[in-house]
Amino acid sequence: MENRNKTAWPESLINTSENYEVEYWANKFGVRPERLKTAVRAVGNSTTAVAKFLSNK
Repeated sequence: MENRNKTAWPESLINTSENYEVEYWANKFGVRPERLKTAVRAVGNSTTAVAKFLSNK
């Protein structure tokens, strides 16, 4: 039987207006903050989209 109570976690979003978030995600992706901001400008603030963009260096 399917569990109907399961909920999917919402996708994380990167808020480039918050320095601590920029630092966190830049470290997480192993890039400089400027590169992270470039990625967000290119594909939006979805962590999934940013990760895909950064992996296609």
